[in-house]
Amino acid sequence: MGETWVLMKTAQTPTNIAVIKYWGKRDESLILPVNDSISVTLDPAHLCTTTTVAVSPVFQQDRMWLNGKEISLSGGRFQSCLREIRRRASEVEDKEKGVKIEKKDWEKLHVHIASYNNFPTAAGLASSAAGFACLVFALAKLMNVKEDESQLSAIARQGSGSACRSLFGGFVKWIMGKEEDGSDSVAVQLVDEKHWDDLFIVIAVVSSRQKETSSTSGMRESVETSLLLQHRAKEVVPKRILKMEEAIKNHSFESFAQLTCADSNQFHAVCLDTCPPIFYMNDTSHRIISYVEKWNRSEGSPVAYTFDAGPNAVLIARNRKAAAQLLQRLLFYFPPKSDIDLDSYVIGDKSILQDAGLEGLKDVEALSPPPEIKENAAAQKYPGEVSYFICTRPGRGPVLLTNENLALLNPETGLPK
Repeated sequence: MGETWVLMKTAQTPTNIAVIKYWGKRDESLILPVNDSISVTLDPAHLCTTTTVAVSPVFQQDRMWLNGKEISLSGGRFQSCLREIRRRASEVEDKEKGVKIEKKDWEKLHVHIASYNNFPTAAGLASSAAGFACLVFALAKLMNVKEDESQLSAIARQGSGSACRSLFGGFVKWIMGKEEDGSDSVAVQLVDEKHWDDLFIVIAVVSSRQKETSSTSGMRESVETSLLLQHRAKEVVPKRILKMEEAIKNHSFESFAQLTCADSNQFHAVCLDTCPPIFYMNDTSHRIISYVEKWNRSEGSPVAYTFDAGPNAVLIARNRKAAAQLLQRLLFYFPPKSDIDLDSYVIGDKSILQDAGLEGLKDVEALSPPPEIKENAAAQKYPGEVSYFICTRPGRGPVLLTNENLALLNPETGLPK
């Protein structure tokens, strides 16, 4: 076989947002959680990781580039994923290139990996979840791994816990498992993205800066010091999981919203109960909660809110009509700064702007205060507190991209384009 060939695969994987949160590990190295969790996968058109993986006898070592910058692969989590995938590799044959890779060859061959997130990394938008899921999915395709998505999820889990939930679309449950080796700690799809396709999601990106306390160290401190975490994992989450599965199955939005908001608030209460306390939300996050709570009380829960380990609000609306009304409220309270146009302030699925009757900044300025605000209360506005909004919806799981133009590595050299 010619010694200069390069074989490549490119995959695209969505991110996910937990509605019943994962917070706390019972095993740090295998990343085994203290409770089950449930998430919704977001439409990869708006939030995803694209990863190209390549193999060639020319490569001297495993290398990776994230968003154009080379990063080290020496970390334990990368090494776990690479080791587990290589162990499961099968024979690969590319007749066109006259290349045949035997199962045993994979141990000696090096890979190049290029990954790109179309959203801020480490800002509390689960970029590591999409990233590790994409890495594992793409490598599994390159190395002809026969395992199904659930089995692959156990490998992705060893990169980033929530990554296991990004191997499916729709609503996904990460089963905590009981085995010490983690073999039964896997993700399963509860329903696909078409099951509840009325839902619409608006994300308020309050800050795209890296967070002060990483999820990894935050979780460790919570497990060590928070009594509320122990109570939550043992008493609260198991019941919530059952109720949440029921709400999803029956499209029961009121119950879904109540559970989602309560679980988000309890997760952040655990962070406060940690010693020293961890603050992921900020004043803007708290204002958003307060506005949504007021509206939900006056109108029977049109919207659920949830916050991961960061200040960004993920708002899940019952349907498009509720989403349009939500966007009107958000833009009333958090208009863009005067030098920002609406087109770059609301990104993703912009069709919801038309539903909300918002074509430009003039329409935003003309918005009247939401009816749930009492007449005498001053309706204060906070321009500049939200960086931008992303409009999206539940989406599909990982896919291979066959269009070579979308690959991030050069097919001749295996280096970044």
